[in-house]
Amino acid sequence: MTESRVPADGDGHEATLQRTLGLRDLVLFNLVAVVGLRWLATAAKAGPSALVLWMLAGLFFFVPQGLVVTELASRFPEEGGIYQWTKRALGERHGYLCGWCYWINNVLYYPNLLISTAVIATFVVGKGDSPIASDWTYVLTATLICLWLAVFLNIVGAGTGKWLQNVGGIGTYIPGVVLIVLGAVSMLSGHPSANPITRQNIVPDLGHLSGLNLWASIAFAFAGLELSSAMGGEVREPRRTLPRAILISAPLIALVYILGTGALLRLMPVGEINIVSGFLQATTAGARAISPALWWLAPFCALAYTVGNIGGVGAWLTGPARVAFVIGLDRYFPPAFGRVHPKWKTPYVAILVQAALATVFLLVSLLGKGTTVEKAYLILLDTQLLIYFIPYVYLFISFLLHRRTEAPADTVRVPGGPVGATLVGVSGLLVTLFAMGVAMVPPPDETRPLLFETKVVGGALGFILLGGLVYWRAHRKSVA
Repeated sequence: MTESRVPADGDGHEATLQRTLGLRDLVLFNLVAVVGLRWLATAAKAGPSALVLWMLAGLFFFVPQGLVVTELASRFPEEGGIYQWTKRALGERHGYLCGWCYWINNVLYYPNLLISTAVIATFVVGKGDSPIASDWTYVLTATLICLWLAVFLNIVGAGTGKWLQNVGGIGTYIPGVVLIVLGAVSMLSGHPSANPITRQNIVPDLGHLSGLNLWASIAFAFAGLELSSAMGGEVREPRRTLPRAILISAPLIALVYILGTGALLRLMPVGEINIVSGFLQATTAGARAISPALWWLAPFCALAYTVGNIGGVGAWLTGPARVAFVIGLDRYFPPAFGRVHPKWKTPYVAILVQAALATVFLLVSLLGKGTTVEKAYLILLDTQLLIYFIPYVYLFISFLLHRRTEAPADTVRVPGGPVGATLVGVSGLLVTLFAMGVAMVPPPDETRPLLFETKVVGGALGFILLGGLVYWRAHRKSVA
């Protein structure tokens, strides 16, 4: 087994990581990190125009993201990924801000993913419509078990933790494939579509805020291809493996989103689609139309989806923890973040701190129901969206700056020369900035829009200032 040596920390200690991740691991990692079948129902609620929205999002954001990450990952295949790329292009301050936003956003993300996992898991035993899904005792127990199982496996080693992400990638993708097959069988059998496609309903309504908001949301359903690059120091032949993994997984991601949405629209009327369990509704309807003997298909897909989400927790736990690990090596986070476990060769402190903070936010979200604590948590969720976009602004700006400099001969370049690179970088950047603008617009039913905007923007600035305070203290110590 090969090893990689990460630059020494401020005390001169050199960290050694195990290169245990291969091409298959990274392809499945990308699938579990990006694909979220809940987006199928979100998109399908807009009707057949969602198919065009997916294609537009793919063209103007997903393709640019994939090409940019492919070039940067092959150019700088280092531990820390997006943090390292930004630091090289814009300096340590911007690198730190990018890494901080990437890390803190994902700490806020776990409670949502874990809670939705617990809810979907009730469909496995046929209790999807029962009160158990809202019983905080069940939800809290299930979510904490999932979170700390992922923590344990990823601390024991990337070679062990990768199996959680691998199984999660398969579990995430299987329900989508099943749904697509059921939609295809329905079409080939001559059954009428639940939502016929016409010239009128296939055209998205981008003249109103709701349509623009949905398009921005769909675009960022494609986000996450950069995550695996954060573990560049644990990948075998990273300059070659990271780009290949993106080139293989990206078409699979686009296909499951577009064809999965099309299958859901064929099997379920728009007005009956549940925003949480829509893909399971469609699976049930499609299986029932073929034969009552296929009753088990929806519970099986719910089980696979649950396993997939647990794998997703593992992926979004381990990737950002690597960013925190490298920031720790640079001494902007406490030095303990840069420690590697002496036996398992993983950044265990960064993983544990991230999981502990996620546990706190999870407790706040579940135990604060009906109180001012819940209101505070909802504000955090709103600000999370805005914080989420900041690293992508840095991603595309860093790419445009790096493109002006010489690159190693084996770098996988964006096609089209300087013009193609500029178009790709600017397209991704503009979509990101547009999505940030939409995130600051209050929903139509908001009675106090100015207060909403103040909370969202103020909350995001608060997290940025908190990160700035951490940076300032670390910088002051380094020059003292």
